[in-house]
Amino acid sequence: MASAKLTGSVFAPEPPKLYDTFQEVLSEHPSFAAIVVNSPVGYLDDSEQRLRQCDVAAKKMLGRRGLTVRRVPTRATLVDHRDARVDRLDAVTSMKLPVMMEVASEMSPYRQRQVFEGHPELSFFLLNQEQPLHYSKVKQIGRDERREILIAKIRGIEKVVDADLAPRQHLLDAAALLFSARRVFLHAAKRLPEEAQWDSEGLRMEIVY
Repeated sequence: MASAKLTGSVFAPEPPKLYDTFQEVLSEHPSFAAIVVNSPVGYLDDSEQRLRQCDVAAKKMLGRRGLTVRRVPTRATLVDHRDARVDRLDAVTSMKLPVMMEVASEMSPYRQRQVFEGHPELSFFLLNQEQPLHYSKVKQIGRDERREILIAKIRGIEKVVDADLAPRQHLLDAAALLFSARRVFLHAAKRLPEEAQWDSEGLRMEIVY
């Protein structure tokens, strides 16, 4: 996880830190003012609805990078441990199910005052003058593209992206989400969709960036 201190107009990124559980992140003292996670917050109940409104809007905005917005499991899959094939999930999303389940178990409407759903590609879209990135982060050229954009826009972000802590693409994503968390804290974040869609648990299904 990447974090930063904000004093006045000074935004100072700190070295990233690994947490064993999402609960540890929520229990940090002093607590984080805004947390943007690369995990769904609100979920559809019916797999026939296919995509949440925020996912549809994100795909449209990202253009060629819209493939990175993946289908989200239904709440039944998370709660009942139903076979992920029922929701027609891709392999990447299926691998992330344990993390999604952990985040979902901690979420409630009051938590959405602190915890928000983000997507690294949307954060980079904004950092890149509202243009989708050209390359995938799994390629070196894509990682270089992301690092160059981050260093140009966020002073001191080298502490995050150059840390010897996790795979480089994960650190780049964390840095991009940190940018969005700052925007949330400053009440400057954009939201998809503009009018939030709500799930059956009273959670907003929206992505901030």
